[in-house]
Amino acid sequence: MKKPLVLTIWVLKTWPSLLSFAIFQSHSRATGCVDDTSTRDISEVVLSGSQLASSVFSLGTVAVLPFYTLMVLAPNAELTKKSVESSIPYVVLGLLYAYLLYLSWTPETLRMIFASKYLLPELPGIAKMFSSEMTLASAWIHLLVVDLFAARQVFHDGLENQIETRHSVSFCLLFCPIGILTHCITKALTRRSRNA
Repeated sequence: MKKPLVLTIWVLKTWPSLLSFAIFQSHSRATGCVDDTSTRDISEVVLSGSQLASSVFSLGTVAVLPFYTLMVLAPNAELTKKSVESSIPYVVLGLLYAYLLYLSWTPETLRMIFASKYLLPELPGIAKMFSSEMTLASAWIHLLVVDLFAARQVFHDGLENQIETRHSVSFCLLFCPIGILTHCITKALTRRSRNA
């Protein structure tokens, strides 16, 4: 077996424990509750659901900020272009999302989502499902990934068509549909002014 494949399999098998341990360590340092974990099994170090959800929420939010910062403050820099081309944030956040989804999934989840007799999602079921902090954290990571992907598309379209995108990329961070809308409007106005 090749070394990269072995390493990939090892990472996929161990990353949930390693992630929990890393989050625990950062939480301990941040709160001043330093614990001697050298004598404890890593399974004893796993955070509670609420702590994990809160830590992942913060970690995910901070993880996307450098990409937005580069697209807004240095859109023409080579570092920005290389960073935006990278699929690393989508892979990392995608794995994090899958892990949170796994932790938040219950046998009742599908029944809550598809509660109607027509098997369509209904708002009360979705609201009940999102009453869990773990589910909310997974939904937040989902939004961050989709918003960053949309911001990247807006950014690329702006570079390709020589259109200003800083305002649209900024909106994509928290108000993605508005960011896409402002980009479409900016693109139309830019084309009109060039054709005039």
